[in-house]
Amino acid sequence: MLKQTSSLKGFWLYVPLIALLITVVLWVALELFLLGSIFAAIFIISLLFESPKRRLYYLALFSSIAVLTIAPINTDVNPSHVAILFTAFVAALVLPTVILWREKPKVIDFRLFPKHIDWVDVLYTVISIPLAWAVISLYFRVISPEVPFNWTLGAEPNNGELFGLFMGINGVGIWDELFFINVSYAIIRALFPFKVANPAQAVIYTGILWDMAFRGTGFFLVYIFAITQGAMYERSKALIWVLIVHLIVDYFLFQMIVNTYYPNLKVWWHL
Repeated sequence: MLKQTSSLKGFWLYVPLIALLITVVLWVALELFLLGSIFAAIFIISLLFESPKRRLYYLALFSSIAVLTIAPINTDVNPSHVAILFTAFVAALVLPTVILWREKPKVIDFRLFPKHIDWVDVLYTVISIPLAWAVISLYFRVISPEVPFNWTLGAEPNNGELFGLFMGINGVGIWDELFFINVSYAIIRALFPFKVANPAQAVIYTGILWDMAFRGTGFFLVYIFAITQGAMYERSKALIWVLIVHLIVDYFLFQMIVNTYYPNLKVWWHL
């Protein structure tokens, strides 16, 4: 955490963070721009009472949120839409990284491998395989069977379309961890202890994925998933484990979407 103190004390210390999180939910998830702007203004005003360094960290994260607010976040695979969304996603990573580039200690470092192997992380990664299958199956088949249709596929299976879906899901999954954990969580963690930073990043994680596709009761499952990803990153300070777990989840996500559209599809890569 930053040693620089804020002039805000007690509850007021959390006002910028709370206002920022509400802004994310209203701007990105619910698209209530006018109401969200009120909380964005509260966020900006509250930064006047922060130290310059804490203010810089907050603004670095806010720059990404502003980009994602205007980005067309959905599952459309039209090439022009993909290009625009890709540009926005890259900007959301690059902007805070550049803003905080000279800051010491390094906050956003994109470290892939941990300094040492923790077998708890390995065990959790292995357990995530059956767990991901069970949760995705429960979510898509029982709780919210309409959710797979947030991804659009043709009436008949097309190899090119399915390959694009597979690459898109996994590409976004990698970005999720780079942004939500390596950027959002890392910045908030520099401002607050773990018990505050982790649930806070999970709000950002959930809000943006809600806007993308995970509607219905998905927000609850995504929030729990985000909490576990933040906890794993806190242990290892490396991306490898959260990336592997997320790609495992994305594998079953892809399989479930394909199975929903084409239940009789029999190919080597499909369960």
